[in-house]
Amino acid sequence: MVNCCGLVTVKNEPVPLKSIAVEVSVQGHVATVSSTLQYENQEQSPLEAIFVFPLPGEAAVCRFSAKIGQTEVVAEVQEKQKAQEQYDDALSSGQQAFLLEESDESPDVFKLSVGSLPPGEKASVSLDYVTELAVQADDGLRLCLPAVLNPRYQPQGSDSGSGGSAQVSSVPAGSVPYSLSLSAHVSSPHPISRVESNCPLDPLNYLNTEKTQATVSLAAGHQFDRDVELLLYYQDTHQPTAIVEAAQASAKPGSLMGDPVVMLSLYPEFPKDVMSSMTSHGEFLFVVDRSGSMECPMHLGSGSQDRIGSARDTLLLLLKSLPMGCYFNIIGFGSSYESFFSKSVEYSQKTMDEALQKVKEMRADLGGTEILQPLKHIYSQPCLPDQPRQLFLFTDGEVGNTKEVLDLVKTNAGSHRCFSFGIGEGASTALISGVAKQARGHAQFITGQDRMQPKVMQSLRFALQPAVVDISVKWNVPKGVSVTPLSPPIRVVFQGQRALLYAQLTGESSGDTEGSVIVKYSLAKQPVENQLSFSLKPAEDTGMTVHRLGARTLIQSLEVEEREQDGEKEGVKEKVIELSVQSGVSSAFTAFIAVHKGDGEALHGQLLRRQVPTPMLYHSPMPKMMLCDMAQCSPMPMMMGCSLQMKMRSPVKLKLSKKSKDFDSPAPTSKPVRDPLLQLISLQKASGSWVLEAGLAEVLAKTEEEVSKPKPAQVDQEVWATVLALVWLYGFKMEAQEEWQFLAMKAVSWIQDQKATSVSECVQAGNNLLGCQVQKDTLGL
Repeated sequence: MVNCCGLVTVKNEPVPLKSIAVEVSVQGHVATVSSTLQYENQEQSPLEAIFVFPLPGEAAVCRFSAKIGQTEVVAEVQEKQKAQEQYDDALSSGQQAFLLEESDESPDVFKLSVGSLPPGEKASVSLDYVTELAVQADDGLRLCLPAVLNPRYQPQGSDSGSGGSAQVSSVPAGSVPYSLSLSAHVSSPHPISRVESNCPLDPLNYLNTEKTQATVSLAAGHQFDRDVELLLYYQDTHQPTAIVEAAQASAKPGSLMGDPVVMLSLYPEFPKDVMSSMTSHGEFLFVVDRSGSMECPMHLGSGSQDRIGSARDTLLLLLKSLPMGCYFNIIGFGSSYESFFSKSVEYSQKTMDEALQKVKEMRADLGGTEILQPLKHIYSQPCLPDQPRQLFLFTDGEVGNTKEVLDLVKTNAGSHRCFSFGIGEGASTALISGVAKQARGHAQFITGQDRMQPKVMQSLRFALQPAVVDISVKWNVPKGVSVTPLSPPIRVVFQGQRALLYAQLTGESSGDTEGSVIVKYSLAKQPVENQLSFSLKPAEDTGMTVHRLGARTLIQSLEVEEREQDGEKEGVKEKVIELSVQSGVSSAFTAFIAVHKGDGEALHGQLLRRQVPTPMLYHSPMPKMMLCDMAQCSPMPMMMGCSLQMKMRSPVKLKLSKKSKDFDSPAPTSKPVRDPLLQLISLQKASGSWVLEAGLAEVLAKTEEEVSKPKPAQVDQEVWATVLALVWLYGFKMEAQEEWQFLAMKAVSWIQDQKATSVSECVQAGNNLLGCQVQKDTLGL
């Protein structure tokens, strides 16, 4: 069921949240985000407001304060139950109180309770968190401010009545009754090239001639109706860096906050000869969300393809790009799950054709989002000898049992790698990033105008690369200084990806102020070594960002350990609470509590409770399968859910024709217009070749006769067709090369296997026919 019990409708009722102001301070690869929320009680009675909101899964909340009138109170971190009791006591005695706590089900959902606001009173709440910025495929660093808290799908039978459950009220996007302002200060060791966003920005303002500092703001009047995404681009962004942060002056030496902490960002270099070798082995399992929410458009605005349609196009690309000799299967999941094959099958023309036919028929018709059972089914299947298991998970991330899913993935992490994809606004960062982190893979988010295909193909490149194994990290520091790692061991390293390591530096050195770290591993049976030196002299005024991210990393490791032991291992929970209180960083077992001891009198009568709505991007009835669950759950009018307008299948970048239909109706039978690139890809054989046929001529915008006439006499028709397809790709579709690079590599390998003569003549004839100037060497021939 959707976790919606007891929601208060916002119909004709004022909502106390008026505005949100956000300030972002970026230092290289990490950021501190400060949000100020303005409340006003327009009721005739004292009011308790509940605001449920998402944060990035890797974020660490580190400060929380509240200002009522002219008086500011700064919250302190306490054990969660103790904080809740103190909050309730304060309210019952007429005092104003604020409570900020992490949801029990998912670490990226927080609940803020603003208690006992007198009629007409205003209050502002300030919240700071620190977070690492994810590296994107194009070397950009991504900071996301999630606006949307999608209704999280809670599997039937789960205990949704626990005190920590986050109850969410959603309204249509245009009706969000509060606005957002955002400004960012960016500082980097390397020059800042540019800053981009999915929302309108004011121009970038450089603060120095080196362009290492700049400010940027969101254009005025933004309604917080979608995730706000900032993409930062630096020059030399792949250079490794080290930041040593000074201890907190008031903290005890020897404690985490009382010692310097070092943060290393490492970019291991992969030898070129290794990079050119792609594996032909592997068991590839594509696990695709087919719940009702996958019928939502990929982004706001007309002409947006629905999520399940984009997933179908992506599966076409993946199936055509797989190497001969591997094994594969496709599993769709919702309230139940379905496999294309009873077990993984060898990749061949027959199995590929069979899978592609089933992909065409795939719909978002499996109800809710229950991911646990299909994963249990996959893990119960034995791994194939000499075929490393690679899991590709596609979901819009709306589940309520995130921690249970992550624990299952971690238990089975030794048997597979997982590449995860969060689709659309509001995908849970805790779920998407968490499964990839636990299973030594890589996470990608597809939001706004992003196309899914390039991001998925980047992950396929990672999956086809030789895995890095036997990783060891050795710290070298002067005598008198010791190193305590705060991060778990590095388990996977991909080319072009960053690994962040945190470590506590205890003690002092009388002379040497340099330290270094050596990372060794084995790649394709070759030993590789990377070394990075750093200064032990702490950087000035970094606001404890590095300490808090180090504390968060250690807290997350301990929380997983505590769940694995089911609370039986003594001292783990206590250590998390101690670390959380000492560092001021949120955890599953603590909460922020602030009490304003004003002239309050004990409350008489009922304290009103209002849920502050979070925006819902698409508003219309839920699928039938979900409605019956929710009807049992709550008599209130339903204010959440994703629009299930069904759309005729259309290609990306073409205007969609809107056509409503029933949730369970069959797929449209009329032949949709295809993107020429996808059309060409769909014609390729599993071996990598193309056949001279009408469909190929149509893509090339020629007649069959025009295509076959220039073929050199001694050349086989299939070789000619394959060369033409390659010339067309390199001549007209270079901007999408990341999407077709593997199927082009397969085509080149196939041509070479044919030992065909006159290939140069073919390339020249193909250029003349298509009006291109592609060189034979460019094709890899």
